[in-house]
Amino acid sequence: MPRDDVIVEALDEWTPGRGAAAPSAGHSDADLRSLEAGLDRLQTDVEQRPSLWRRFTTSVLPPIVFLVLLVVAWQAYIVIAQPRPDISPGPLDVLAAFQQGWESGRIQEAVFTSLERGVVGFLISVAIGTPIGLLLAEVRPLRRAVGPLISGLQVLPSVAWVPAAIIWFGLTDATVYFVVLMGAIPSIVNGLISGVDQVPPQLRRVGTVLGAGRGQLATLVVLPAALPGYVAGLKQGWAFSWRSLMAAEIIAVGGTIGFGLGSMLQQSRELADLAGVLATIITILAIGILIELVVFAPLERRMLRRRGLLLGGAR
Repeated sequence: MPRDDVIVEALDEWTPGRGAAAPSAGHSDADLRSLEAGLDRLQTDVEQRPSLWRRFTTSVLPPIVFLVLLVVAWQAYIVIAQPRPDISPGPLDVLAAFQQGWESGRIQEAVFTSLERGVVGFLISVAIGTPIGLLLAEVRPLRRAVGPLISGLQVLPSVAWVPAAIIWFGLTDATVYFVVLMGAIPSIVNGLISGVDQVPPQLRRVGTVLGAGRGQLATLVVLPAALPGYVAGLKQGWAFSWRSLMAAEIIAVGGTIGFGLGSMLQQSRELADLAGVLATIITILAIGILIELVVFAPLERRMLRRRGLLLGGAR
């Protein structure tokens, strides 16, 4: 469909007097949602999606080639320099440590425990941070009062909360979850506030014309329009929650706290097992990359493509 026809059709969906009856004060939530959908279509280019082979060669193949070259260079250093294995283990030593941990079941237990904590803590952070961010973005006096504190909490290293959390909650999972929440919530709040600040004022005015109250305007017009900043905040919030989780698991060991990747990392350090330390670090890194590739990258691409913000060559 030509772009001009797309624009006309999108306008017909939400513009008063064009292809639909004039709006009244009793517009439904569906009418308000159609406002955001119509603007998305106005900004979106009609374009062909790349083939699977092109996406593989442009997105998947380059990092794989780089990792292979990195491992080859690492192994070449081990063969040429021949350093002490306990100080500079080679790729085969790290692979052997990973295999040993897998056969014993320690890696599976640690990955499951840490992923469960990370996902649950992140979801709780989203449930808490989203209404707080929306409230601060919409109520200016409250934002001026609380905003600097939220920004300060975001730059505060989450590991600083571990000693206090241990005193408050003891060596329990509550300590770990508290540290995760304190690491993720400020990023989610600030990301949502930043997204709301970038919402065009015209959207608010059109939402008001369609009969939206303050709550409807915030949840059905402003929040969808603020998705780019909000998703960026979610992405950063996950990164902070994962980092906070590892810090908490490394420091808070014992009691009723389960065996996670941080605990495994600390255990390998105590045994002076550098190959085990590197195997655990690589596992933590791989999980972080996997979450980014499987969850956040597709979500971000889809959102940007709908808004016409994705460059033609970026997939």
